[in-house]
Amino acid sequence: MIPYVCGQKISVMFTISSSNRFHLYLAPTDMRKSFDGLSGLVEESLNSVPLSGDVFVFVNRRRDKIKLLHWQGVSFTLYYKRLEEGTFEVPSYSSEVFSIELSYTQIVMLIDGLTIKNIKKRKRYKPNF
Repeated sequence: MIPYVCGQKISVMFTISSSNRFHLYLAPTDMRKSFDGLSGLVEESLNSVPLSGDVFVFVNRRRDKIKLLHWQGVSFTLYYKRLEEGTFEVPSYSSEVFSIELSYTQIVMLIDGLTIKNIKKRKRYKPNF
């Protein structure tokens, strides 16, 4: 859906949706890192391409700050959230991996402060096209 105001097409600033892939970087991240530093982590630690259009998610050691790095075709967008109270709950993982892929629903739950540890997704019909 393309948004219009007064008959004019406008651009949308926030374009993260369920069509994106989300990668949670599991090591605690220095939140002083910005576009270049986080892109370096994606390339070196995750062996991935920051320009892929995927969303890379970083959490600090205290788990009260989170950053999402997203390439939008012509530029990076960096989303940053800091909690004044409480922490982000990171899902359990194997110490042998550097990142895990999360669904859009899990990302929304993580950012909104909901528990995502023991999520069991119920079976749903998926047509084969």
